[in-house]
Amino acid sequence: MYKMISKKSLVNVLGVVYVHTKTSDGGDLYLTRFAESYEEHFDIKNWYEKNWFNEHKVRLKGTSSVYRVPTKEIEGKSLDLVVKNCRVGEDVPLDTHTLEEFCDAEFNSPWEEFSLVTEMREGNYGPKEMSVHTQQPMAIYVPPERMQLWQSGRSREKINRIRAKHPGIDLDILKQYKLIYEWIKGKNLIEVFELIDVDTVELISHLKKINYKVIGDLNKKGYLVADMKPEHIIISEADTERIKELGPTQNIDTYRKQVELLYQLLNDSRYSVIDYELLSRTPVHEDAVKSLRRHSYLDEQLNRFNPTPLPAHLSYREILGVPYIYGHAESTGGRLWVVGKNAHLFDYFLPERWRKTPSIKLSFAKEVFYTITKDNIHLVWKTSRVGEMPGGEDDVNCNSKIRQFGINSPFEEFAIALELNRLGIPSVYVRAIYMTGSTKIETSTDLRKYESHKNILDPEGSSILQENHNYITIRGYYNGPDQWVAEHNDALYTPVDLSKTPYRGIIDESQCQNLLNRVKEKLKNAGYDGSLLKTNDLLLAIDNKGEIIKNTSGEPEVIICNLELIWKTSDTVSSQ
Repeated sequence: MYKMISKKSLVNVLGVVYVHTKTSDGGDLYLTRFAESYEEHFDIKNWYEKNWFNEHKVRLKGTSSVYRVPTKEIEGKSLDLVVKNCRVGEDVPLDTHTLEEFCDAEFNSPWEEFSLVTEMREGNYGPKEMSVHTQQPMAIYVPPERMQLWQSGRSREKINRIRAKHPGIDLDILKQYKLIYEWIKGKNLIEVFELIDVDTVELISHLKKINYKVIGDLNKKGYLVADMKPEHIIISEADTERIKELGPTQNIDTYRKQVELLYQLLNDSRYSVIDYELLSRTPVHEDAVKSLRRHSYLDEQLNRFNPTPLPAHLSYREILGVPYIYGHAESTGGRLWVVGKNAHLFDYFLPERWRKTPSIKLSFAKEVFYTITKDNIHLVWKTSRVGEMPGGEDDVNCNSKIRQFGINSPFEEFAIALELNRLGIPSVYVRAIYMTGSTKIETSTDLRKYESHKNILDPEGSSILQENHNYITIRGYYNGPDQWVAEHNDALYTPVDLSKTPYRGIIDESQCQNLLNRVKEKLKNAGYDGSLLKTNDLLLAIDNKGEIIKNTSGEPEVIICNLELIWKTSDTVSSQ
């Protein structure tokens, strides 16, 4: 019934390299380096074929959807796997104590989980003499079927809350992700104590003590697990046998030797930790990673137009004069274009780095949000209005212009922004364009941009602008020029919406209008129609002393932050 499709590609998601293969059932299989030499074992016909899986799966104690299952024998070898469904988007069922300590805990996405487990296995953070042993993360399988919401177990309230914060961004909540780990031969802590003659009171005491010891070990290495429990601590089969061999005679010396051996094994880090869906970094480790990532990002951003070697899963394309690094957002099925020629920047703009971080809405009328990403990068993202027509609430002149020329596509916006900056007309720094994987619900009413872009193709031969998808533009949160920001950790500038400056006593209304008119005049002289710009489409930058940042002419530096209604004059004339 199932057959592996031979076409393979390398993808890199959050620092983990996968071999991606499409399966004949329409699903997706992502193999890590640990599974590469067993590719045939992971062909879904050899472990997930319905009859085989149902006959051989063993549900693990204390779980509802985690199974141990062997693969079929390939060249005389079978693998024991642990298969579990990712619970991202579901409510976390924690006990009262844990809920108080980790009230914001959320299940990791499959990509985040594998990334954290891989990082923890490498053990670069914390004491070098310590290590944390885990299961090997082998593969992620994404079946082709989409579930009904009631089948997914995911919280409608949680999903609605995320969707309200991030409209137009596909969370793939109705897709199922199966995480596949190796099976560790051994017993969990509860099972180990079944080999030791210990009464209930002592058992509880030992379990609490060991659980806290393991939590402490994880903490030293920079990690924590919100639901750490004895069942997640595994003693290897060989060491379990050593403990067993000291029994079963019921005397105090035997009991003491068994307990002493167990604690010796624990002190020597001869144990493994399993179950990583609530794994995260400690706050101190997270801050260190964010600081490093931010500094690396700023350095890479300074060199964004310097070519770097391209990994196999990324491509280079120039669109309307703008260079982009192009690739897939595997977590959502979306597409991503990152401005520049520096492939190192790609991962910073994957949707899992910014789509669920706390955000502030910057506009009442438009879907524009400010957020600090998981890498501590300040970004503004906006749902593109390409394909829309103005409503009746807009003024007549605005309606007329947009009906004549159309709202710019994200790619046109980015081309205009780079050109204006080159001409000395400050505009926000454009960073990336994200096409959602989900199908757009609303129907486009203006198809001209889709028609004009239809022959501009991505590396796979599809049009870059597709009517049935939403587009998100990502730009820098303007806190100073790139070079200046890279050299300053603090005292960064604060952008202020020009329309709000009179109310904040920064400048008066007449100065505000004068600045708007000057920008329009500069655009006109440069060959652009910016007649529809309003004061809320512009920014002033304020330093840490509350002073307005000025340009070389001594005038307030005004930055254009909305490029969807700026048109090149030659284009507007040709369309009349």
